[in-house]
Amino acid sequence: MKSPNFANLLTGLRLLLVPFLVLSMLLAHSRLAGVIFGVAVITDLLDGPLARRFGTASNRGALFDHAVDATFVTAGLATLAIMEVSTPVLPIMVAAAFVQYTLDSRALAGRHLRASRLGRYNGIAYFVLLGIPVVRDAMSWSWPSNDWVAWLAWCLVATTLVSIGDRTIALVNARRDS
Repeated sequence: MKSPNFANLLTGLRLLLVPFLVLSMLLAHSRLAGVIFGVAVITDLLDGPLARRFGTASNRGALFDHAVDATFVTAGLATLAIMEVSTPVLPIMVAAAFVQYTLDSRALAGRHLRASRLGRYNGIAYFVLLGIPVVRDAMSWSWPSNDWVAWLAWCLVATTLVSIGDRTIALVNARRDS
C-alpha cells in the first residue's frame, strides 16, 4: 500500500481554506481570518520540505502547490478589493502572471516550473500584502492604514507588470533565437 503524500494533503488543505478565508474576511471575523491565514502560511512552508523528506516531490506536485498559492492569494486580494482596501487590478495581475508562468514553463506538460527572481519575490510579496491587513485586523491594530496597503498593492501591480514583461521578452527572444 502506497503511503499518503503528506505534502499534497497540506496543499489540498490550503485550497480548502480559500472559501473560509474569503467568508471570514467579508463577514469581518478578523480573528478567524487571521487563523486561516496563519494555517495557510504554515502549510505552504511545510509542504515542500515534506515532499522532499518523503521522496514525493514532483513537477506536478510543485504545480499543484503554486496553483493553490495563486488561488489563495488571488481570492484573498480580490476580497481586499471588494472591501475597498486594495485595488481590483492586483488579483487580475496575479492570475495573469501565474498563467504566464505556468504556460511558458510548460508545466502542464510535466516540466519543472521556472520562476524569475522578480516573480519569486512577487509571489512572496502577494502573501505578505494579503497578510498585512488580515493580521492587522486579527490583532486589532490600527496600523498600517488601508491607504498604505493600497499603495503597496499598486507597487505590486507595477512589479508584476515588469515581471510579465520580462518573461514575455525572454520568451520572444528564445523563440527568435531557436
